[in-house]
Amino acid sequence: MLGGFLALMSALTFAMNNASARRGVLTGSVLQALAISVPFGVPFLFLATLLFGGYAALTDFSFTSLLWFSAAGIVHFVMGRYCNYRGTKAIGANLVGPLQDLNIIYSMGMAVFILDEKITVLKVIGFCLVMFGPLMTLREGSKAQKAAQEPGSEDKKKSPSRFTPVYAEGYFFALLSGLCYGTSPILIRQGMHNSDMGASIAGSFVSYSAATIVVLLLLIVPGNWRNVRTMQPVAAKWFAIAGLFVAISQMLRYMALAVAPVTVVAPIGRLSSVFRIYFSWILNREHEVFSPRVIVGTFVSLLGALILSLDTGYVLSLQDWPPVLTTALHWTWP
Repeated sequence: MLGGFLALMSALTFAMNNASARRGVLTGSVLQALAISVPFGVPFLFLATLLFGGYAALTDFSFTSLLWFSAAGIVHFVMGRYCNYRGTKAIGANLVGPLQDLNIIYSMGMAVFILDEKITVLKVIGFCLVMFGPLMTLREGSKAQKAAQEPGSEDKKKSPSRFTPVYAEGYFFALLSGLCYGTSPILIRQGMHNSDMGASIAGSFVSYSAATIVVLLLLIVPGNWRNVRTMQPVAAKWFAIAGLFVAISQMLRYMALAVAPVTVVAPIGRLSSVFRIYFSWILNREHEVFSPRVIVGTFVSLLGALILSLDTGYVLSLQDWPPVLTTALHWTWP
């Protein structure tokens, strides 16, 4: 249950990061977003490491663990975040979500074949519900986005979208970001050898530090540094807010992966696609699209998240289930 709750809170704060970053890239560039949001997480996670007693773990990590955490940071915080922000700039945060959700299938498959995790009936049910909820809401949003581009749509809406989506670019980078986000949990689990919360936060600090080094190396390139120096104050503000929320999100994600398998954490993490719509409505309602079906999709997804966080043994202990249900709950694969 703890792992599921931490993953849920990670999804919530990650959604706030996406909405804030979307506001930032309206006037700023993707490179500017990386330059602010990635280094921003280093001091925050350093303080969190000290607060949760993870400082000793930094010296206890093996060289192999440090490599796994560093690889996870570069893949997720540099490559994945760049692709996420690039896709968001091209088509908006709401339309990026459905393609990113496909990384759940990849993450769960990799967890089964590499980490020897098991698929249960509860995970299958929860997985289907978590996938179905965002698809319900975002599919409708996609239709509304297309309608907004039709001639005369400005006359039908008081606040039409102010941007023209670049679908090919947006879908391409959304898929790449999903691939990166689906790979990083596997790398994190490879580097994590115990369920100590302090050690997991220390691992996130290592990942952020490695990602920051890569970003700083990118800024050495004269043209890149010139791009960052021209950042507008309003964009810097939103990128800083995004950096804070994504740092909190990743800290919670590492904590969740310390106590729960990837097959639980990864699907719950995709609930950010639903939460993202609410935050986008608050911050970016003139630059995104929305649907009344969001409410239904949210409840469906949250139900799936709850089922995913349940332990099979706990469910079996609640009462004497009929034999057919007991047999089904005992099923695992492979």
